[in-house]
Amino acid sequence: MKNLILVATVSSLALAACQQSAPVEETETETSAATEAAAAPAERVVEVPSMDGVSTSSEITDADLRYRISTLADDHFEGRAPATPGGVAASQWIADEMARIGLQPGYEGSYFQPVPLLEVTLDTDNSSFDIAFEGEPLGLAMSQDVVYWTKRNADEVTVEDSELVFVGYGVVAPEYGWNDYAGVDVEGKTVVMLVNDPGYANPDAGIFNGNAMTYYGRWTYKYEEAARQGAAGVIVIHQTEPASYGWNVVSGSWTGAQLDLARAPGEGTFASVESWISESSAQRLFELSGLDFDALTAAAAQPGFEAVEMTGLTASASLRNSARTLDSRNVVGVVEGTERPDEFVIYTAHWDHIGMRQRFDTDDQIYNGAVDNATGTAAILEIGEAFVANPPERSVMILAVTAEESGLLGSAYYGANPIQPLSQTVGGLNIDAILPMGRSNDVVVVGYGASELEDILTVQAEAQGRYIVPDPNPEAGYFYRSDHISLAKQGVPMLYADGGFDLRDGGTEAGAAFAAEYRARRYHAPADEYSDDWNMEGMVEDAQLFFNVGTELANSATWPNWYEGNEFRALRDAQRPD
Repeated sequence: MKNLILVATVSSLALAACQQSAPVEETETETSAATEAAAAPAERVVEVPSMDGVSTSSEITDADLRYRISTLADDHFEGRAPATPGGVAASQWIADEMARIGLQPGYEGSYFQPVPLLEVTLDTDNSSFDIAFEGEPLGLAMSQDVVYWTKRNADEVTVEDSELVFVGYGVVAPEYGWNDYAGVDVEGKTVVMLVNDPGYANPDAGIFNGNAMTYYGRWTYKYEEAARQGAAGVIVIHQTEPASYGWNVVSGSWTGAQLDLARAPGEGTFASVESWISESSAQRLFELSGLDFDALTAAAAQPGFEAVEMTGLTASASLRNSARTLDSRNVVGVVEGTERPDEFVIYTAHWDHIGMRQRFDTDDQIYNGAVDNATGTAAILEIGEAFVANPPERSVMILAVTAEESGLLGSAYYGANPIQPLSQTVGGLNIDAILPMGRSNDVVVVGYGASELEDILTVQAEAQGRYIVPDPNPEAGYFYRSDHISLAKQGVPMLYADGGFDLRDGGTEAGAAFAAEYRARRYHAPADEYSDDWNMEGMVEDAQLFFNVGTELANSATWPNWYEGNEFRALRDAQRPD
C-alpha cells in the first residue's frame, strides 16, 4: 500500500510502498497445465493473453523484464485489483508464466493458494460523514477534505453526535512508558490523532526509536488501538512529511472498495468509522474548538501528554455498505532443491495494484502499477526462471502475493497459513517497486541492521562494485510497509532492499530528481505506466544481485538469523532451537 523505497537523500524523498472479484475462462495455450478456473462468479471475464510463440532467456535480461512488466502493467489487466476480472486474469497469467518457464506448482498441485477476502464497498451516494461545531455541520467533502470507511461487516453503520477528543499520536506503548489514552474515557467518542509516532517529532529526546518509525506509527496500529479503547470513530490527521506521502495517496488508496481478510459478521474489533482528514481541515477543527494546533502537535511528542477534549465538535456518520466475500489467490511456484528439498529460500513480491477508480483530475481510471509492483513481480519471475536453469541445493519458492495494497493481506495470509513450515524456511527476499532510473553505486537496505542476510547482500553487492547503505528515511517506517514483514513477524529472516540513488550516471542529484518526479506524479496514480524509454540497466543489475544472494543462500547449509537484539530474534530461536 504499498511498501516502496523512494529514499533519494537523507532529507526527504521517501514514499510508502498497498478489491474486487471474478474468474477468468480457461485459455488454450502451451502452458494450459497452469490454467485453473477461479471460484468466484463473475458477470464478465478478462481473457488471459496467449503465450504462443513467447520465448525468454534463462539469463536475467532487459528484454525479459520489459516483456513481463509491460504485460502486467497493460490496460488489459485493468490495474490488477484482487479478485476483479483483471486481477484474476493477471494472477492466471503469472501462473501460466510460471508453468511456461518450468516452475513447479507450489500449493497442493496448484499454482494458487486461495486467499479468502472480504470486500466492503461504501455507497457514497447514500452515506455521510461530517463534523459539526455547536450543531452546525462543516460540510467536509469526501476525497477532498476527508476519506472515511468502515471495516465492520455490516450493511449499515451509524455514529451520532460523537464528541471529539485529541489523543496525540493515539499510542499505548508500555515498553516506552507511553499511554496517550491515560486518564481519558473515549468510549463512544471520536478520537483525533497524528500520524507517525512521538519519536519522529522529537528525535533527540530518546523516546521510541528516535527518528525511525516504530509499529506504533503505522495507521493500521492506530485504528486497532482506538477500537480497543472503545472509540466510535477514528480520525488520523494527514501530514505529508510524517506520513511520507501526499493527500493524493490517501484519496486514491482509501476510496472505493476496501479489502480485508474474510471474517464473519461481528468478528474483529473495529471502530464504527475510520478516516483520514486533510491537515488544513484538521487545523480548522482545532481553531473552531479554541485550540492551538501547532502547540498541541508539539505537546503530543512530549512525555506526559494528556488527551484534550475538542469542545463543541461532534462527529456523525451514516455509512451504507455492500459486503461480499471474495476469492483471491497467492501465486506460487517452486524449484525443487537437489540436495535439501525440504529447506526453502523464498522470494516475495505483490502482483496486485489498485485497479480502476474515478478521479476528478484525469480521465484515466486505470491504476496500472507498472513500477508498483509489476517490476517486482517481473523480477521474481525472472529470478525463478534463472533458478530453473540452475537448480540449487535447497528449494526456492517464488511467491507472488495478493492484496498488498489493501494492507499486506496476501502475505499476512501466507504467514498465518504457510505452505511450507516456517521453521524450514531459511530466509527470503522481498522486491517491491524498482525504479527504472539506471544503475546505482549503492544498495538501500530497509530496516538496516536487522538480520545476517545483510552479510550475504554486502558481499554480493561488493562483487558488483556497489556498497550498502541504510534507509536514510527510517521515519517513514518502510520496514513495516511491505510483504516481508508478514514473514518477519513469524520469525523468518527477510531482506527488503532495492537499488539506491547514487546513480552511476548523474549521482545522487539525478536519483533524487527521478524519485521526486515519481513521488509527485506517478506513485499510486494512473500515471504509473510502463514506457519503452525506461532505463532498465539498474533493474537488471538489481535482479541479478537478488538472484546472487538467493543462490548463495540456497547452495549453503547455513541458517541466517536475526541479529542479537532484534525484535524477531526470539521468534526465530524458538522456531529453530538447535
